[in-house]
Amino acid sequence: MRVDLRLIADMVATGSRVLDIGCGDGALIADLEARRGCDARGLEIDMRLTSEAIARGLSVVQGDADSDLAHFPDDAFDYVVLSRTLQAVARPREVLAQMLRIGRRAVVSFPNFGHWPVRLHLLRHGRMPMTRAWSRQWYETPNIHPCTIRDFFVLCGGEGYVIETWLAADDMGNPMRGRRVGWANLLAEQGVFLLRRAG
Repeated sequence: MRVDLRLIADMVATGSRVLDIGCGDGALIADLEARRGCDARGLEIDMRLTSEAIARGLSVVQGDADSDLAHFPDDAFDYVVLSRTLQAVARPREVLAQMLRIGRRAVVSFPNFGHWPVRLHLLRHGRMPMTRAWSRQWYETPNIHPCTIRDFFVLCGGEGYVIETWLAADDMGNPMRGRRVGWANLLAEQGVFLLRRAG
C-alpha cells in the first residue's frame, strides 16, 4: 500500500464508515476493512481501476469527484478520504466542501509543490520540475491545481475548516519532527490533513 495511504489509515477510527474518493484499485479500502473493521467504499474515475477493485470484492463505483459527490446524502460517512487527488480535480474548493457535507471528517493528502527541490528546479531551470511526486511532463500531468502545505492551511482557514491534526512527511512516509508550517512547506514532500467542519 502506498505510504500516504498508511498514514491516512492511521487517522481513521476503528469501525467507521469511510468513502475513499479516487480510490484506485481499492488498496486503502481493503486495508481499512481488514485491519480496522470499517465499512469502506470507493469512488474512482478510471473504469479499469474500478473493475479491478470490484473484482477483488470491494464496494467501488465509477464516478467523478467534481460532479458525482453531489449525489451523496449529508453525513453519510464518518470519514471521506481524498488521497493525492486534490491537485487533479477541477474544483478543489467545491470538492472539499462536498466532502465535509457528506462526511463528518475529511482526510486529505497531496504532494507539496513548495518542497525545496521543486523550488530549486524552477529557480535554476525555469521549467516545471520532474520529481517522484511530479513524475510527468507539465503537458501530460493530471495535476492541474498544484498547491503547497501553506496554500492548504490558507484555504482551510478561509473556508472555516478545523484542522484536527496534520503531518508533513517525506515520500517514504517519515513524518517531520517540527510542527512549523514554514519548515514543513519547505522540507516536506507531502502533507496529510484531518479536517472537520467548525461548530
